[in-house]
Amino acid sequence: MIADYHLHSSFSGDSNTPSEAAVLSALDKGLSLMCFTEHFDPDYPYQDVSMELDVPAYFTELRRLQSLYADRIGICIGAELGLQPHLGDYLRSWLSRCLADGYAFDFLIGSTHLVDRTDPYYPQFWSCRRTEEAVSRYLEVTLENIQAFDDFDVYGHLDYIIRYAPEDERRFSYSAHEEQIDTILRLLIQKGKGIEINTAGYKSGFGEPNPCRAVLKRYRELGGEIITIGADAHTPEYLGFRFGEARELLKECGFRYFTVFQERKAEFVKL
Repeated sequence: MIADYHLHSSFSGDSNTPSEAAVLSALDKGLSLMCFTEHFDPDYPYQDVSMELDVPAYFTELRRLQSLYADRIGICIGAELGLQPHLGDYLRSWLSRCLADGYAFDFLIGSTHLVDRTDPYYPQFWSCRRTEEAVSRYLEVTLENIQAFDDFDVYGHLDYIIRYAPEDERRFSYSAHEEQIDTILRLLIQKGKGIEINTAGYKSGFGEPNPCRAVLKRYRELGGEIITIGADAHTPEYLGFRFGEARELLKECGFRYFTVFQERKAEFVKL
């Protein structure tokens, strides 16, 4: 089974890809299962992109595609929630409203996109921060996010911040932040949550996914088993990107299975 569990279409503010174009690309690449995980980042402080999610329109379109392609590919409906420490109650209420209105997600990613209300994506984030200090603070905020809200299934791209670090400092060191990372991984495992292997790291030129090999291996050593594979594609050509390498890396790190979710229930698939 090839299953991509992190992808975006035009329902995300940072993508212009029609949802059906993503489905057609998935079919062309031989995927048997895909899960759209559109961005929802409430209280996002930047005005150049909307991180809101039109849930009724999203479900209407995805249900149409599910019906249209039912005999060719499985299509799941997910979301990537941009977490901030003060949003716990808001997100719990939002999910309750979605369920009450008949919009039940198959899968939810929790992600850290903001550090103290600034996004590392923007160059100005780095103008007054040293890289190691920024990474340390990013990990602190990630821990605060998980403590404040845990109604998600996996945590996304645990080393997301390093994608946008200054070019000569784009290296993520597990050993430099071992205590912080282990604390995050142990808490996720304790809460029954997983992580993802996100192949956008390859696209970004790291030679590794997000998170890096050392973090993946440590998660497994600590007893972590829930892990999804996602390309974080925002354009059709990147669906399923370098999944063969990702699967081999998971085996090297001690995993025997990867995970897919439907109706928020985990299913383990042999690698």
